[in-house]
Amino acid sequence: MILEFLINAIGLGALYALLTIGVALLFGVLGLMNFAYGELILAGAFAMYLFRDQPWPFALLMAIVFAVVVALVSERLAFHPLRNADPVTLMIASFAVSLALQSLARMTVLPRTRGVPPERFLSHRVSILGADVSVLDLVTLVLCGVMLLVVAWLMGRTSLGIQLRAAAEDFRMAASLGVKANLVIPAAFVIVGVLSAIGGAVLVARQGSIGADMGLQPMLIGVVGAVLGGMSSLKGAALGGFLLGAATALLESLLPTDLIAFRDAFLFSALIAVLVVRPQGLLSGAKVRVS
Repeated sequence: MILEFLINAIGLGALYALLTIGVALLFGVLGLMNFAYGELILAGAFAMYLFRDQPWPFALLMAIVFAVVVALVSERLAFHPLRNADPVTLMIASFAVSLALQSLARMTVLPRTRGVPPERFLSHRVSILGADVSVLDLVTLVLCGVMLLVVAWLMGRTSLGIQLRAAAEDFRMAASLGVKANLVIPAAFVIVGVLSAIGGAVLVARQGSIGADMGLQPMLIGVVGAVLGGMSSLKGAALGGFLLGAATALLESLLPTDLIAFRDAFLFSALIAVLVVRPQGLLSGAKVRVS
């Protein structure tokens, strides 16, 4: 029982950490609170539906392709012309992109979709050290954990990662030192597209369905987790998302059945208490400056 809870809590925490990194990365690099993040998750989820008859790894690969293409197209058409705009303008533009993509999905692909049948292997349960563990929880833990390690390696060990971290700290100073916006910003959107596709694939596997507004809650989770950990710190955002996911799993295990409906109320009350003490987040970084 304890092992089953730990796998579920760590897996959900890793998933939430991926979502928060996707939100915090664009905020750090571009000063953009991207409310269209949920539609990138929707793009990945739709790919999982479209290729539901193909092997799951192939469907996951296509989800990444779909989400990255949508991220790059939105960057080029909506955010590239507004690169020098103030954060409020960028936020309004992200709302417009979100509503446009939702409307496009409702008018084209979503009316023809039905439930997404779960992969057979994901619905199985296995015994580990006497605990009955869902394969889906194991896949979530491994997939999201590996992605977190890849992101950590990318940000800490590669030239692109160093440029991304420099841009997140102070874009104007980074640009004056040779960091190229035309490289860093699209690269950030590509990373966000990959993370959102992974998140979308896991959510489809858990929910078994897709909808136009299915990205809303993950987007809110990403924002809340990033605020909790520290919006201007990628490490803080990952920590905030992980703690949020682990706390969600803990409340689901401990709350009586008649109080499960109030899980989010307990969760966000605790979040408010933390922010009263640490309004800048658990791990605050430097202030973001927009190019």
